[in-house]
Amino acid sequence: MNIFQAIFLAILQGLTEYLPVSSSAHIRIFGSLIGCEDPGAAFTAIIQIGTELAVLLYFRRDIARILTHWFGCLFSKDAKGWERFGSRDKDAAMGWYIIIGTIPIVVMGVLFQNVIETKLRNLWVIVCTLAIFGVLLWWFDAKSPQRKRVDDKECDMNWKDALLFGIGQMLALVPGVSRSGGTITFGRAMGYTREASARVSFLMAIPAVLGAGILEAVKAVKNTGDGAFPGWGVTILATVIAFFVGYVVIIGFLRLVSTFSYKGFAIYRICLAAFVVILLIAGVLTPMSGATTA
Repeated sequence: MNIFQAIFLAILQGLTEYLPVSSSAHIRIFGSLIGCEDPGAAFTAIIQIGTELAVLLYFRRDIARILTHWFGCLFSKDAKGWERFGSRDKDAAMGWYIIIGTIPIVVMGVLFQNVIETKLRNLWVIVCTLAIFGVLLWWFDAKSPQRKRVDDKECDMNWKDALLFGIGQMLALVPGVSRSGGTITFGRAMGYTREASARVSFLMAIPAVLGAGILEAVKAVKNTGDGAFPGWGVTILATVIAFFVGYVVIIGFLRLVSTFSYKGFAIYRICLAAFVVILLIAGVLTPMSGATTA
């Protein structure tokens, strides 16, 4: 991988990580098209941390408030029973909801890691998940009401909804589903507003993606001597690019969904799936070549 391929993949990671279009599918598809079929575990894990740092920066006040209230309720001497679990404090409760929503993806990720990183990287699988979840996102966004809110003033979530959000995030272990696409689709199906669904998607991704990214980076750093790793200079540059692009995307995306629907993203997913089918039939892409992680 040369510096131009690395920069391209970093921009692609930043653009797609938090849109409901699947970053893993884009890295898999376009990485092959530019002749960089496997960017390497170390590279992909490290630049993913860059996009997560963008979320931490944007939601820094929300994160600080949630952590402060969560620890405050958990260790308060005056709190009794369920009060320790934030039942009367929406910010403390959100802390528990994020934990609940993280459990499914952690459990399934550990149990099926080998299958996820091998057989499920087949481009035919990605084609199906892109199209199916594109249709589901389109349907639920068009048909479901927008009555449930999650913001600084109001939180209509409960532990059951948090678990369903978590299941949506868990499905993103299958390349092509999209972590944000899964959580947003489930959120809209439950009647959450477009903004609330996106907000929950961002917050719920923090422990899952950042934790996994750091663990993978620590393990992968030991193997940076392989041919796929482009070197630390290129990798750090790509991480910085992914951070800035990701931050801009978060700002634009939240403003966009406050006015428009998710229909455009759904159509894009379906068109991308059709494009990949054409490339597969034409022999430009092969189903299992250059499986990567993102």
